[in-house]
Amino acid sequence: MNAEAVTSPEGGDTEDPSSPPTVPSSVVWCCGRPYVLEARPGRARWMGTDYRGRPEALSSAELQRRGWSRRRAC
Repeated sequence: MNAEAVTSPEGGDTEDPSSPPTVPSSVVWCCGRPYVLEARPGRARWMGTDYRGRPEALSSAELQRRGWSRRRAC
């Protein structure tokens, strides 16, 4: 097996690349700010901060609507 065949811990090739990851503690970027997937009973949520530094929770659907990336946009 070569190094290129190893999948990433976020799920690799099995996840839809347009959907945010589903692994708790995953980090993605949205609107220039980091969001962390927080696992909680019932429903997971993405936690980050708004433009004023206040806590902000987003659903996966909202994160997709706003646009997200695995890397910080410069």
